[in-house]
Amino acid sequence: MPRAVLTLLATLGALIALSEVAAAQDAAAGERVFAQCKACHQVGPNARNAVGPVLNGLFGRKTGMVEGFQYSGANKGADITWTEETFAEYIRNPREKIPGTKMVFAGVKDEQKIKDLIAYLHKFDEVPVALTQ
Repeated sequence: MPRAVLTLLATLGALIALSEVAAAQDAAAGERVFAQCKACHQVGPNARNAVGPVLNGLFGRKTGMVEGFQYSGANKGADITWTEETFAEYIRNPREKIPGTKMVFAGVKDEQKIKDLIAYLHKFDEVPVALTQ
C-alpha cells in the first residue's frame, strides 16, 4: 500500500478514536447535568460549602473530608475514596451507596449523563477546595 494511503488511514483511525472518547464524556453536557446539583453544591475557584460540600478536587478525596462542612455520620464513616467508579455508583443512588447520607437527591440514572457529569467535575480537579462556608 502506498505510504500516503497508510498515513491517511492512520490519521482517520486516530480521529475516529478521538471522537469516540469525546462522545464517551462530554464536559459541556456534564455542566448541564450539574445544573441540578447546583442547588446544593458549588465548583470553581470561588466555590464554598453550601447545603452540600464543595466538589472541587472530588476525585481522589475520601468521603467526609471537606473542611468546614458538617457531614452525616454515615458519610464520615463510609471510608470511600471518590473515583469515577465510586462516584458513578453513588450518584446513581446516593442513599443506597451510603445508607444514612444527608443527601436527599434521588440520583442520576442515565449512564451517559453520569459520564458527562464526571467529565465536567474533572474540570475542577486542580481547583483548590474552599475552606470556609
